[in-house]
Amino acid sequence: MWVQLAIAVVSYAVSYFLAPTPKAPKPAAFEDVDFPLAEEGTEQYVIFGDCWTQDWVVLAVGNYRTSAIRKKGGKK
Repeated sequence: MWVQLAIAVVSYAVSYFLAPTPKAPKPAAFEDVDFPLAEEGTEQYVIFGDCWTQDWVVLAVGNYRTSAIRKKGGKK
């Protein structure tokens, strides 16, 4: 039994150290996102809140964060 346990531990250690490390993904840039844009002369709707519409376009996009959100936790 001890021999089998030792072989299992060694095989797990070898597979852990020989596994390839994944590369960090490139963060998405604003240019990578394909937003439908309004053309000149199209009607513009003003909607407050969540709503489903048949025909929609993006007139303004904002509030994108380029840095990580860090939150201090701890003593309360």
